[in-house]
Order: sequence, then C-alpha cells, then structure tokens
Amino acid sequence: MLHIHNGDSAAGTARKSDIPGEHFAWREALVCGPVPGGLTAEEFRRVRASHLVEAYGANLEKTEQELRGQEEVLARFNDHEEVVLWFEHDLFCQIQLIYLLDWFSRHEPGQTKLSLVSIGEFPGLENFHGLGELNEEQLASLFPQRQIITGAQLQLGSKAWAAYSSSNPKEIESLLEADSSPLPFLREALVRHLRRFPSTENGLGKIGSVSLDLIAKSHRNFRSLFPAFSRREPEYGFGDAQLYLELKRLADAETPLLKMRSGVDGAALDSAQMLLTSFEITKPGKAVLAGEQDFVVTNGIDQWLGGVHLEGSEAEWRWDELAQELLVRL
Repeated sequence: MLHIHNGDSAAGTARKSDIPGEHFAWREALVCGPVPGGLTAEEFRRVRASHLVEAYGANLEKTEQELRGQEEVLARFNDHEEVVLWFEHDLFCQIQLIYLLDWFSRHEPGQTKLSLVSIGEFPGLENFHGLGELNEEQLASLFPQRQIITGAQLQLGSKAWAAYSSSNPKEIESLLEADSSPLPFLREALVRHLRRFPSTENGLGKIGSVSLDLIAKSHRNFRSLFPAFSRREPEYGFGDAQLYLELKRLADAETPLLKMRSGVDGAALDSAQMLLTSFEITKPGKAVLAGEQDFVVTNGIDQWLGGVHLEGSEAEWRWDELAQELLVRL
C-alpha cells in the first residue's frame, strides 16, 4: 500500500502511526509559479525545476532529481494493491490533488485501488488548518474513512487540472458553472485562486492586499505576519515560503509597496531566517492599499497564476470582486 501525502509533516507523522504501508511525501508547490498545459512530462519537469530554483534558491540538479523521483514513484503505483491520496480542503492541497487525479486518469489502474482522504475539518479542532497538524492517533483515525476514488472524481480532477493549467482562465469559470460535487472542496479552492488575479480596484491579488492590510495593522515582522495571514486566509493553505515570495515581489517592484529588511542570508529560503524579516509600507503602498493607485499600472507585471502568464504594462486579466468574475483587458 502506498500513501501520498502533501509534504513532509503529514508523511512523517503517518510513518510513526499504525497506518500500514509506504508513506511518500509529495514535495511540490503547484499553487505557485508556471504550470503551463500541453507540455510533455520532461518539458513540464524542466519548467517546474527552473521555477523552484529561481523562487526558492534550490539546487537545480537536486531539484530535477527529486521531481524525477516523484514521477518514478507514480510510475510504480501498480506495484501496490492500493494507493491512498491524503489532501485536505485548501487551495494548495486541491491543486496538488487535481494534478494527481489527472495523472491517474491517464494511466490504467489494473488491480490497484485508488482511494482518497480529504477533509475540511476535524472533530475537536476548532480552527483546522490541515492534516499536518494532526497527531499520530488523529491521523490514523482517518484511514478507515478513506473512500474509493470514483470515475467521476478522476474525470473532474482531469478537467480541473486542464482548466488550471490553461492560458485562458475563463476555463476555470466555465468549470465552476458545472457540477463539482464529486470533489466538494474544489469549487471554493478555484474561486480562491481566481481572487489571486490583480483586482480591478488596485492591481493587487487577494494575497498581496491582505498582507499589506495586516502589515498596516502592526504585523510588521514575518514572525507575526505569517500566522496572522494563516488565521485570516486559511483556505489558501500557503506555507511561509509562498507568502514570503509574494511579499518579496511587492518589495522588489520598481515602485515598491514595501520596505523589506530581510533576515534571509543567501539565495535559499530558510524558515528560521524568514522569521527575522521585517516590513514597512511605503507611501505608494499606502496609496495602493487605499485604492488610490494601481500596482500593475505603476509597475507592470510578470507573474504566473496557474497556466496564465501575466506580463507587460497591463494585466490581461483582472478580478472584479463586486461582479465575482474575471474581466479581460483588451
């Protein structure tokens, strides 16, 4: 039996529990960076490796090796009687999940059963964030509750991945109009994704706007900012590195919204060093937060959101919060 967990935390806990089988940590962050559709597996691996190296300061050779290793684990899935996917409700996990469902939809399962553990809450935990916060006994209690993955789930996962990796984000909106009940957390996760597009109000996506607001409300150190963001926007499921990179994007802009006193020494992102970083909102940052200036108009944009590459002096797509839809800028 093979278990695929989102990251090392849950996988490490599962290994210490009495859950039988091999526990594999899926180490990717498909919620960030380029995920263009229509590529071969090798081409996609190269795109992702390049992004991970640039964004996180990872070693290229090691990153490519780890990504190839993940592919090899998937390729051997028929060696197991059952493969269990463990992914919770937030955007981060749902994107990982639809990628894997798409992969399995294109491979013959043979005699191997596919099953899923996917939850949005846990009894006794008022503010449930994810499987990684559960202890061994709590995690093991979910194992008997796993459900066989249906054809409808594989089909929906494949459609969702195609929409997420498409260069036309309207495909996501079209998907949202259809029945998404086979994957009950998918619809809200994809709406959260669309809210990351630059808003029509100030050119910032949801992540940037919330971060600026929290910094303005005294969370000027990453040590307090990250947990404050996680409490306010738990449905994104961002780790510290994903939030840090968004803040760095705002600070590195030609007209920066933040002054950043970085605690990171070197190219590689380190959690302990990130905690030492402090931020101060600039005058343009305050103007953008108030809706008096537009971040994209001032700075242009070069940002990947799923399969969409926003670049140039204006964002091709903008999120209209009032209308709850994407608008195209011609």
